[in-house]
Amino acid sequence: MIPIKRVAIQQSNYIPWKGYFDMIAAVDEFILFDDMQYTRRDWRNRNLIKTPNGVQWLSVPVQVKGKYHQKIKETEIDGTDWQTSHWNLLRQNYRHAPHFDDIAEWLEPLYRERDFINLSKMNSCFIEAICNYLSIDTVITNSWDYELVDGKTERLCDLCRKAGGTEYISGPAAKDYIDEVIIKDMGIKLIWFDYSNYPEYPQLWGEFTHRVTILDLLFNCGKKSTQYMRYIKK
Repeated sequence: MIPIKRVAIQQSNYIPWKGYFDMIAAVDEFILFDDMQYTRRDWRNRNLIKTPNGVQWLSVPVQVKGKYHQKIKETEIDGTDWQTSHWNLLRQNYRHAPHFDDIAEWLEPLYRERDFINLSKMNSCFIEAICNYLSIDTVITNSWDYELVDGKTERLCDLCRKAGGTEYISGPAAKDYIDEVIIKDMGIKLIWFDYSNYPEYPQLWGEFTHRVTILDLLFNCGKKSTQYMRYIKK
């Protein structure tokens, strides 16, 4: 019997929301697919935090060439001033959260002591640090570790197969472009990831929202954050 190996393939995001890390925890290998084109006004270089005045974007400035026909992995960060600004905003809005000091111990050095140049590498650094705090031991690799083929669905299937995957876990947004017949014909089981019905957690600043960076959950709940997630080993 062929052993089951679950693989997910996602573009890297800046300090992603909790569902992103649930997907990482649900698979055996998570492939950061930064061979895709960089897109503006997306999650690649920004995310939301909560403030007394509602949600606010934290955006990492990047260098865009022409009509931004560049891959995510080719995208460079524009300067370092944003690092101090982002940390100050996080401190300003979460310093009274119950677990701020605990999270700041490992998070602040990423903003204060690292000089990031490449967007993919910066995203990966934050993602891996958060996984480490949550004790997520999933193998994280990059799409450029593999030779890529043409075709949207074909490329994903081929990546999954080259990683030894028997099951491909995909977010529901991909239903718009994934050809399920191709995946089935390639002998891979497709599983749609469910992001619905997450429980609310104690959150600062008014009406609850799920649509924020996972840092919001970590600052408020610390190690108990896993109680509000689904796939992380308790």
